[in-house]
Amino acid sequence: MPIGDALRDLERYESYLKIKPLEWDPESKKFKWLDTRLIPFEEVYRETRDYRRVARAIKDMEIRGAPAIGVSAAFGMALAAHYSKARNIDALLSELKKAKEILASTRPTAFNLFWALDRVWRRVEEAAEKGDPDEVRVSVEEEALRIYVEDIRNNVEMGRIGSRLVEDGATILTHCNTGALATAGFGTALGVVRYAFYEGKEVKVITTETRPLLQGARLNVWELRKEGIPVTLITDGMVGIVLKRGLADLVLVGADRIILTGHTANKIGTYMVALAAKDNRKPFYVVAPTSTIQRTWDPGSIVIEERDPDEVRRVMGKYLITIPDVDVYNPSFDVTPPALITGIITERGVARPPYEKTLPALLGSS
Repeated sequence: MPIGDALRDLERYESYLKIKPLEWDPESKKFKWLDTRLIPFEEVYRETRDYRRVARAIKDMEIRGAPAIGVSAAFGMALAAHYSKARNIDALLSELKKAKEILASTRPTAFNLFWALDRVWRRVEEAAEKGDPDEVRVSVEEEALRIYVEDIRNNVEMGRIGSRLVEDGATILTHCNTGALATAGFGTALGVVRYAFYEGKEVKVITTETRPLLQGARLNVWELRKEGIPVTLITDGMVGIVLKRGLADLVLVGADRIILTGHTANKIGTYMVALAAKDNRKPFYVVAPTSTIQRTWDPGSIVIEERDPDEVRRVMGKYLITIPDVDVYNPSFDVTPPALITGIITERGVARPPYEKTLPALLGSS
């Protein structure tokens, strides 16, 4: 898809992009993002021409959410290609390979990161056969834009499909941020909520605070307030009593990696939410694009990222809440087994158990 065509395709979805967390300027060749660490107190956009800065933004969670990470990594590759001073194909490929390695090292659990980098790399190899470095540069930018537009389109489609499962008057419980800020725009699980709201359904949201980085308290509340969607904030430990008392009708969460068995890696605490939903007979849906699905059958292959202990010792890196040198275990994700998942909502439809059959069928594989 040529750059102009991609931008025209994007125009079709402008009405859905009330929040633009990621932007690419095709004229100045700059990448711009909304720093999610500062929300809801400040709305600060960063921009760069350096792919290394994009890698740091992903690693430090200025950019977060699996789809957003994948899109940003693709634009990181576009920056690496455009600003490389290489004059021949071999030198350019060497630089792009290094950029790919640096970007891939940022967040080990988010599968969209590797999916996007591998997709861009295939375009690099195809374009390199023509022997023209400029052909590679254009091809990488085109592919990054294609990934960006596809993510927005897929989010809207997931919202449309998922909205069918949300009844008028429903209250949805969610964990971690899965809105526009976690994607190229619109959102996954919160995209379903948003679409239902746009259809005129009276929906409400209960969001966990999502310790330790408070993506629910900061990002979900900020996004939902902007949309005018009623939202109630709870601590992570309140999920059980909320579901027990029937205060929520269903649970919608996102995913950072799904494998063909249905095992789903998502923000730490998701597994406990799923257990509480199962015990209280509440539907528990995962909402994610097919780019989040890894074609493997081994749950043991899912890498769980462990992050800085100070994320737990302090609130937002500032306020110490415990003894400064206490030992901390800080896995950023956990894995929810398929037996706890009612369905997986994608842009291609809803997969239901048994996932080892429905997910491959959804992907069009054997």
